[in-house]
Amino acid sequence: MDTIFTLLMVLVMVASVLLVIIVMAQNPKGGGLSSTFGGASSAQFGVQRTNDFMEKATWTLGGTIIVLILLSVVITGKPSQALPAQQPAKKEAPAKQSAPASSTTTPAQTPAAPAK
Repeated sequence: MDTIFTLLMVLVMVASVLLVIIVMAQNPKGGGLSSTFGGASSAQFGVQRTNDFMEKATWTLGGTIIVLILLSVVITGKPSQALPAQQPAKKEAPAKQSAPASSTTTPAQTPAAPAK
């Protein structure tokens, strides 16, 4: 299983680097590579499609990274092998609460009332 995990992680890293390169090549205002290759007359030479390719490549690589990560979790993440068998914790009954001492106890000797 380690070789499969390593292969998937290498593929994720390659796709991530390609995604960074493609995102960095795009111009945030929509120019990108299409403005570099022809400016306003880019529609004549078919460079107008560069933005479509870059956008599709961005979404495809993003989706590929997500799928590869989920695939690596499903293939390599087996809880029965990863965690040792745990015994259930013992449940103890709560301690009995005794009633508070009553304050109506009579003293051992009561003082006698003085005789009049």
